[in-house]
Formats: sequence, C-alpha cells, structure tokens
Amino acid sequence: MKIWHFSEQAYPDAWTKDPVSLRVTLPNKHFDPVEGGKLLNRYLDEWAYCDEIGTNIMVNEHHSTATCLSSSCTLQLAILARETKKVRLLCLGVPLANRTDPVRVAEELAYIDCISGGRLEMGFVRGIQYEISAVNSNPVNMSERLWEAHDLIIKAMTTHDGPFNWEGEHYHHRQVNIWPRPIQQPHPPVWSSTGSLSSVDKIAEKNATVTAMNSGLRAKGLFARYRQRLAEFGRPRPGLDKFAYMSLVSVADTQAEAFKRLDKIRGYLRTTTIVGKGLANPPGYAAAGINADLLANPQKGELGIIDRDSKPVNLRTAPHEALIDAGAAFAGTPDQVIKQIKRFHNDIGGIGNFIMMGQGGDLTHKETLDNLGLFAREVTPALQDLKEPEDAASEAHERVRERAAS
Repeated sequence: MKIWHFSEQAYPDAWTKDPVSLRVTLPNKHFDPVEGGKLLNRYLDEWAYCDEIGTNIMVNEHHSTATCLSSSCTLQLAILARETKKVRLLCLGVPLANRTDPVRVAEELAYIDCISGGRLEMGFVRGIQYEISAVNSNPVNMSERLWEAHDLIIKAMTTHDGPFNWEGEHYHHRQVNIWPRPIQQPHPPVWSSTGSLSSVDKIAEKNATVTAMNSGLRAKGLFARYRQRLAEFGRPRPGLDKFAYMSLVSVADTQAEAFKRLDKIRGYLRTTTIVGKGLANPPGYAAAGINADLLANPQKGELGIIDRDSKPVNLRTAPHEALIDAGAAFAGTPDQVIKQIKRFHNDIGGIGNFIMMGQGGDLTHKETLDNLGLFAREVTPALQDLKEPEDAASEAHERVRERAAS
C-alpha cells in the first residue's frame, strides 16, 4: 500500500468572518498576505518533510475560499518537484472542466514530470460546483468537457512526430505540439476521484486510478462498480494499485491526544460546505437521479456517509467514534489506527493507495509533523503487505470477461 499526505491548506483565521459562505463570496480583505505567505511556506515545509519520511505527496486546488489556499495544483507541484527527491507527486486534481486550455495543463504537467525525474501522477477532476459561478462555467456539460480535455492531454503527451489538430466538441487547437514532454512513457499515471457510480464508468473506461474521497463505506460500491465495468470492457481484473481512498488521520501516543488532534483536523469538515445556497447545487451539475434522491432522502447527510447499519453520519457533528466506524476518519494510537485501516481495507474490497489528511483545520505545524512522522514510523510498515480480501470476485470477473468477449 502506498501512503500519501494531503492538506487543503486552509486559512482558518477567516473562518469566523462569514457564517453564510466561506466559498467564493468571502471578501479577500480577510486574508493577510504576509501571514498567509508564512502559512503557505509552512504547508510546503510539511510536504518537504514527507520526502524525508517516505510519504508520498498529494495536492489539490480550490478557488476563492478560505478553506483552501491552493490556487493551482501545478504551481505547488512545480515547487515540490524541485524540493523533493524521492516521493511520488500527485495532483488530485486539476479541475479540467473549469480550465479553458487543456494543452497548457499538459505542458505544465510535463514540465513537472521532467523536473521531478518522472515522479508525477496526474489527477483530473470535473471541478467542484461551488466554483462554477466564479469562472462563469456551464454546469450542464462539465463531465463531457472533463473527458474531452483528458483525451486531448493524453494525445498531446503521446504524440511526438509533429503538431496535430484538435477539433472537438468543446476544445479547438490548430497546432498541438507540447514542449517539454514527460519522462514517463507513454504518459504519467492518471487518477480521478468520484462519489457517484455514473462517474466510475468513465474512470474505468479510461483505465485511471479510481479515488474515493472520504466517502466511507460507500467506497465499496464504487470500487465494485469499477471492477465490474473493467470486466465488461474485457480487461483483466485490476490490481489494488487502481484503488485509492482518502480520509482524515490522527495518530498519537495516546487515544486522548489523537482525538484532540482529530478535532482540530475536523475543522475542514465543519467549514468546507459552508456555502451560499445559490452556489451549492447549480442546475445541471448533478444528475437528475441524484437530485431526486437528495430530495427524497434529505436525512442521508453530507457526502452520503453511512455507518455499518446504513444510517447517515453527519460529518460535522458526529462523535469521533462514529466517523472512525464509518471510515471517514482513523484516529488513535498506532496500533489502533493499524487495526482501523485494515478493517476498512477488508470492508471495501481492498485499496492500494491510502491518502491521509494528516493536516487540517488549525492543526499546528508541530502537531502535523508529529502526526506524519509517527504514522510513517509505526503505521506505514504494517500496511505494506496488505492483500486483496479473499472472495469469489476474481472468478466472477473472468466469467464477465468471457461473456463480453463472446
């Protein structure tokens, strides 16, 4: 199992300034550039520390919000490509549907792969609904734009014999001929994150690594759908490296101290969805079936997290124990966290990539380093040899492949 560290790089000093919306509409007068610069450098220091302890790095991006200061995946990774020497660098991800120029994205990612010596992992995402109005984007066809941009980027990275023309539904480029091109051939690995079964189908079609972001036990259904679709495409059963899961993590010498840290990290959960109602669900962003389900079942809770009895878990207010039981957080002593992750691994059918949100909310620099270091020393070694849970799924996969072939 590969371990990755992730932080949304919040600016928590502004979290009390607007009780209605921390996204898009919070005036940036509440951002102190000098203090913010110190904070951003601190976050970069924490990622650089990951290179010392052998924990891979994941970055993301959001816009116009105090909950995430990362304005560009590629900007961060360009810095970290130079500062680090060993660990893999994952952007998860670039919101392609809200970017106007996929070729520019391809150039930036290729540059990072070259600077890092071939350590880049490319993550492509649709883009969060809250930011659609800020970029004046169309929410209706975002998925189509995402996957057309993905295809254009892959072709740009794998075409080496001169310019090609691209006349697609959403993007038009006369002469695509990126310089530099990536070290990794045919291109760096591709990831994508999802919380819906319909999105899994496309991720499987593109053979990308499917990532469940703090979706708890619902990840089992997402991963099962991925395996099913690959079988239907006639492809071999995927290895665990094709499955990734992100969750909050707090590990300490005592459970009490770990829970104190987790409460700080959960500041992310308490604030990330504080957004004006007009921005939360723009028409056309979510499929009609999803909206109908939300209207019929408003008690499902944020992100649809459920416990082992299929009851909703509120990520903002539920006790720590409830989040741990649902797989939305892992916290405690190293031995406790090892048991929690192994149990979850078996529950959802196995994962080959575990993304720990080892910093969140107002967790301090010292607490973050302690959290990351203790996890790397005591927890990571116990997770390296996890196998796929035994079941009859492999035989079923082959039967589906045979039917697809016939």
